[in-house]
Amino acid sequence: MKKTYLARRNALLSSADLSWGAFALAFAVLALCVRLLAPNLFWYAAAPLFRGADALAEANHRFFSGFESAAALALENEKLSNENTALTTENRMLLQKEADQGALLGAVSSKRSTRGTVAGVISRPPASPYDTLVVAAGADAGITLGQEAFGPGGVPLGVVSSVLADFSRVTLFSSSGMSVEGWVGRANTPLTVRGAGGGTLRASLSRSAGIAAGDMVSVPGPGALPVGSVMRVDSDPSSPSVTLQIQPALNPFSLTWVELRDTGATFAGALTWATSTLP
Repeated sequence: MKKTYLARRNALLSSADLSWGAFALAFAVLALCVRLLAPNLFWYAAAPLFRGADALAEANHRFFSGFESAAALALENEKLSNENTALTTENRMLLQKEADQGALLGAVSSKRSTRGTVAGVISRPPASPYDTLVVAAGADAGITLGQEAFGPGGVPLGVVSSVLADFSRVTLFSSSGMSVEGWVGRANTPLTVRGAGGGTLRASLSRSAGIAAGDMVSVPGPGALPVGSVMRVDSDPSSPSVTLQIQPALNPFSLTWVELRDTGATFAGALTWATSTLP
C-alpha cells in the first residue's frame, strides 16, 4: 500500500502532468521580469526589422513612382526641347538683326549727300519715346541742333533736338508741343501745324477756308513740302473755326533712315521748344 501511494505522489509531481496554465504563468512572470529589468529589450531587438521594412517600402515607392512620372518627364523634356529650339531661332534672328544694323550703320551713318547727311534710324517708337527718333549720326558727322530731318521722298519729319558725338535725337513734328507754320489745300491757305502726340498732327482754321478731308498739308523746307493730309475735319456749329486732324505722310514705326539738312532758321521756334523740354 505504501508503494502505491508513493507512485501516485510522483505522478502528481511529474512534468508531464503540469498544466498549460502553469507554463503561461511562468512565461508571463519571465516577461514581466525582462520588462522591469530591460524595458527596451524588445524594441532594440525589433528595430532593425522595422528599419528594414521602412527602407523596403521607400524603395518600392520610388520604383513605382518612377513609372508613374515617366509620361510627365517625357512631356517636360519635349517642352524644354521646343523652348530650346525657339530660343535658338530667336538668337539667330537677333544675330542677323545685329549684323544688318552694323552694316547699315557702317555704310550709312557717315554717308553724305549733296544736300545733307543720311543717318540710319537705330531707335523709333515704341522702342524710343513716342514722336522721337534716335539716329546714328552726331557731332562727329557734322550734325548740329536745328537741322531738319527728312524721310523717303523728301517728306519733312522734324528737327534735331539733341546731339552727341555719334548719335542725335530727332523730335518729330507730331510731338506734343511742337508747331510749325505751313499751308493746306490747293489755295495754300496758311495755318499753324501743331503736334498732337502719338504720331498725329492738328491745326485750327476758319470754317470759311473750305478745307476738306484729303487736302494736302505742307511745311517749309526747300520749298513747300507735303507733311501729311487732312484725315478729318472736326467742327462745332457754335464756333467759327474747325479743327483739322492731320495724318502724317510717313509712319515713324517703319522708318529706317533719315536725311538731316541745314535749312536755316525756319524752325528756330520749334527748336527752342524741343531743347527746353528734353529730359
